[in-house]
Amino acid sequence: MPKSVWLLIIGMLVNTVGNSFLWPLNTIYMHDHLGQSLSMAGLVLMGNAAAGVVGNLLGGYVFDKFGGYKSIMMGTIITIIGLICLVIWHDWPQYVWFLTLIGFSGGIVFPSMFAMVGTAWPEGGRKGFNAIYLATNLGVAIGPALAGVVANKSFDYLFIANLIMYVVFFFIALSYKKISTENEIAPSSVISESGKVKNRSSLYALIILGIGYLIGWMVYTQWTTTISSYTQDLGISLNQYSLLWTTNGLLIVLGQPLISPIVKKMGEFYKGQIFIGVTIFIISFYVVSFASTFKMFLVAMIILTFGEMFVWPIVPTIASKLAPKGRDGFYQGLINSFSAIGKMLGPFIGGVLADQYGMKITFYVLIIILAISLIPYMLYDRPMKQKEQERNI
Repeated sequence: MPKSVWLLIIGMLVNTVGNSFLWPLNTIYMHDHLGQSLSMAGLVLMGNAAAGVVGNLLGGYVFDKFGGYKSIMMGTIITIIGLICLVIWHDWPQYVWFLTLIGFSGGIVFPSMFAMVGTAWPEGGRKGFNAIYLATNLGVAIGPALAGVVANKSFDYLFIANLIMYVVFFFIALSYKKISTENEIAPSSVISESGKVKNRSSLYALIILGIGYLIGWMVYTQWTTTISSYTQDLGISLNQYSLLWTTNGLLIVLGQPLISPIVKKMGEFYKGQIFIGVTIFIISFYVVSFASTFKMFLVAMIILTFGEMFVWPIVPTIASKLAPKGRDGFYQGLINSFSAIGKMLGPFIGGVLADQYGMKITFYVLIIILAISLIPYMLYDRPMKQKEQERNI
């Protein structure tokens, strides 16, 4: 693995630890401390994710046009500004404003990180994206564990801790200039000079894949929104809830030897890996539908974790393979936008379902939605196959 990729992995770890001080507890903070309903909390997170969609697209554009260093630095500086403001003002409605700003700036950073992995180590394939995924989840293991302890003392300290970690990430990001220079790719365009779309089939394939990704994230985000509040109603402490995410992050890192033989055997049969992952997701939500104790939520989280190990690293890998030369930033930005839209819709839809029909019905609906996500996941390569058939005629 190139040294440049190791630097990206360290940066992603620090970034995620910082973010993990805040995102698992957003709904709890708005619901329990700011007195907002689950629907309103979902609406706020919807706005945060919507800003992330814009940030993802902008970040991908800046990456292709000016390089990864500038896109990452731009997003990092905006995030630091937003976090400084959040440390000072985190009552209602200021919390909404700055959370939205952070969603936008974070959206700029993430596709750039994934695109840089693809350009810095193209021969690595799934390995590079899986390494970033592991770093992300190691951060998830560390961040929420610390966040639960800090939040029990004061939520105010969470904002300070997040800011400190992003300042550390800023200094790591200063080292990215060398990487972006060494791996600079001449910008190309999906749009030709005549205005017609090139590589239309690969773009359509990415969009179909993105729909499945959107649906998957829409359901997955319930663990940080409706389910987090549900655990509080059942008397599960913040420390215990945070421990669920620590388990998630550690298991993703330590559980790699368990899934590696399956992944290796399946090779580039990405659809099979996705099918296995989504099926495990469904089992997890079935278990959580009748969970009432911490142990049962822990079992559901363990099952969920094995599911995401099969799905989440595969999607950016496919996006990288679909991307025309010089458009890695655009394709990673676009696929991340679909996940951001899922994160945008999930909290609001889940909040409305929970408020109107209760958690039991909400879980059953989520299981059905997960099953539906298999359709675009299994059909994403149809445009490519049709294009190939047309060439052979």
